[in-house]
Amino acid sequence: MDKQSTPFITMPELRVAFEAQGYISDIELLTTVYLALKLEKPLLVEGAPGVGKTEIAKVLSKVFNTELIRLQCYEGLDENKALYEWNYQRQLIKIQMSRDSACQNLSENDIFSPEYLLERPLLKAIRAEKRPVLLIDEIDKTDEEFEAFLFEILSDFQISIPELGTVKASHIPIVVLTSNHDRELSEGLRRRCIYLYIDYPPIEKEINIIRAKIPEATEKLAQQIATAVNHLRTNLMLAKQPSIAETLDWTRSLIAMHADHLDSTLIQQTMGLLFKNRDDLMAFQKDLGAEGLCKAVRQATTTMDCHSDKSCGG
Repeated sequence: MDKQSTPFITMPELRVAFEAQGYISDIELLTTVYLALKLEKPLLVEGAPGVGKTEIAKVLSKVFNTELIRLQCYEGLDENKALYEWNYQRQLIKIQMSRDSACQNLSENDIFSPEYLLERPLLKAIRAEKRPVLLIDEIDKTDEEFEAFLFEILSDFQISIPELGTVKASHIPIVVLTSNHDRELSEGLRRRCIYLYIDYPPIEKEINIIRAKIPEATEKLAQQIATAVNHLRTNLMLAKQPSIAETLDWTRSLIAMHADHLDSTLIQQTMGLLFKNRDDLMAFQKDLGAEGLCKAVRQATTTMDCHSDKSCGG
């Protein structure tokens, strides 16, 4: 195993690299990512959907200019779909060709060799010629049996294939696991990882995210949007709170409508960008409404100019 596979990067360099990719972070996040890189341990990132967990893996692949290999988890995912499968069609063709040529020397090793392997994400990451980023996305959608299967990979960065033996990584992958915390993960999995929790950002951080991702958004519009979304998250009982991704979609939509500030009419027209189910939308209309949200934003942004009677600026 290549012990020199970890790219050398300092904390300041990591911060600059994340900023260059438009990822707004804080010292706790950067420190955790840095330590995972230096210790060559998997990074387990938990948090609500849409807070930027998966984006960390994407940013790391760009920072180190390497391949991002993604294993998207789902209920019922098994080893074959995650690790490897044998190319049975090619094996059968090989057997048939052997019979047709009257060759009696075909052995099990001839058909269970690396050339007949169909690589799935885990094996692909282990066999990569250059150190990749391995993203195991939404691990909480699998079961504990699948978690246990991952232990060998996460501890030793190797895979056991009965027909071939143990395949060890030449370059230790940068491993990022994400979880929406739909279920509690096992202690065995947590013990093998460095842990990071990402919460919804405070208003100022979300403003910075909006400005970094969507430079055409004005400071005023970004502040109003971040304030509005923060108010929805903290004051309404929602089945699904608006994520950062939905904040950005809302911002892009408002810019497409040539909006330079929020007002109650715009809010009413665009709530489908923030609420993705009927119950949440009805809760918003009943408990707050567009006028109520506009008023809350106006009260929270009292230093902003008021463009009209319905403007959310105050």
